[in-house]
Amino acid sequence: MMEVVAKVGATIGWSVLGVVLLYGAVWLFDLIDPIDYQAEIKGGNMAAGLTQMAVVLAMAAIIISVIIT
Repeated sequence: MMEVVAKVGATIGWSVLGVVLLYGAVWLFDLIDPIDYQAEIKGGNMAAGLTQMAVVLAMAAIIISVIIT
């Protein structure tokens, strides 16, 4: 029973770390890039939305591969 609790705790911990890293990476990208993507997306700019989507997916893939290894 304790093994299951330990595995669940580890899974929750790694998940929280992944979310924090993803949030930090997107925040850093927004800080470095001069375009205000939130305003552009609210204005209907499809290219800004696709760019933001690509950044989030790329960062998520990198974070997942780092956590797995």
